[in-house]
Amino acid sequence: MKTPHFQQVAIIGVGLIGGSLGMILRRHHVADSVVGIGRRVENLKTAVEVGAIDRYVSDPREGVEGADFVLLATPVDTYERHLQEWAGCLKPGTIVSDVGSVKGALVTRSEALLPSAVKFVGAHPIAGKEKTGVAAGSETLFSGARCILTPTTKTDPEALQIVRAIWELAGSIVLEMDPFLHDKILGAVSHLPHVAAFALMTALADVRDHGVPELDLAGHSGGGLRDTTRIAASSPEMWRDIFLWNRDNVVSLIETYERHLGELKRLIAAGDAAGIEKQLDKAKHEREQLTLKTPRKA
Repeated sequence: MKTPHFQQVAIIGVGLIGGSLGMILRRHHVADSVVGIGRRVENLKTAVEVGAIDRYVSDPREGVEGADFVLLATPVDTYERHLQEWAGCLKPGTIVSDVGSVKGALVTRSEALLPSAVKFVGAHPIAGKEKTGVAAGSETLFSGARCILTPTTKTDPEALQIVRAIWELAGSIVLEMDPFLHDKILGAVSHLPHVAAFALMTALADVRDHGVPELDLAGHSGGGLRDTTRIAASSPEMWRDIFLWNRDNVVSLIETYERHLGELKRLIAAGDAAGIEKQLDKAKHEREQLTLKTPRKA
């Protein structure tokens, strides 16, 4: 499909992801006008300065009116409130998409809240940085990264192809997946690692504060701690919502992780050198396979 063209694009939540896509849309002249919508005027002014949007408004109903394409790039827990506020202002044929890390029930709920003449396509670009905000945005953020589209039986085929074309223009490798399967898979490869990183940092802080006050995490750590906990610097607000919206999968995965952590604890406590080595060797093999197969860090 050729690159689509819109008279007006509205981006709700002009942060790292929304802002980066805005930069790409403007650079490739995909839209006559890109309107930013957000709650912080200073951030929106920065978005204009860095070329992510052409102009901004604070009232989302004003921003989406007349838009051909609306990108919802706010925390996933805000979707319902947003759609209830401005869905009725959308013109027939408008495409609404998102960038949320959770799909499943969120896609189902979004479809139900939109007028029947409006087309929704769920999307999840798997790209990001620890730094947030539009100032950290980049036209190359999505280059080589995967973007998962999550169509349902209600998804308009033409709208799906248009959203695919947008993300391919951004340089993404586009995949399609059932929204509920998406949440199971991303729960394992993304949500659980974030749980582990957040929990490890709070555990180390607990050791420092209540057991070893001489422990200087920054001064005493090497690359291992930094590599293992890099993603713990991610947005608490965003990850709170992801964990809650995917709670069933996340809780089940945490239980699996706890089982394996408990087994390693048992082997160490028992002084079982052979058992420990077997567990570590298995983990090493899986990590080597991951390195071979992963196209890029996200």
